[in-house]
Amino acid sequence: MKIIQDYGASSIDYTAEDVESYVKKHTDGNDFDIVFDTVGGENLKNSFEAAALNAQISTTVSLLELDLSPVHFKGLTLHVVFMLIPMIHNFKREKHGEILSELTKIIEAGAVKPLLDEQKFSMEEVGEAYAHLTSGKATGKVVVEN
Repeated sequence: MKIIQDYGASSIDYTAEDVESYVKKHTDGNDFDIVFDTVGGENLKNSFEAAALNAQISTTVSLLELDLSPVHFKGLTLHVVFMLIPMIHNFKREKHGEILSELTKIIEAGAVKPLLDEQKFSMEEVGEAYAHLTSGKATGKVVVEN
């Protein structure tokens, strides 16, 4: 996908090719040092397989029971990202705010460019925004403006 390549990353269609094929294509068979798994679930097994020794894997979806033996034997670092913890549990909200403030500075300096869907929604259109997001037609983050 061109959008992902424009961000300097490699897009993998895990439904179209097996792990061995895409690892060979993108790394000459050397495995990946960093894997960002946005699919999660059972696909984490593919991420473990594609990762090099001592690689790092980050996932935003880890809702499953899973044998972590491959993580152990490859010495992988697995990082689970769940951004809602500060809001749901009122846990370290200040720290989360500091992180978001720093990220804002980085974005404003042009070092990170967030991918935002072209269509914007008002607070009154939250239902439509959610429908747009779940339709699969959104590209990037869907913005609801106050």
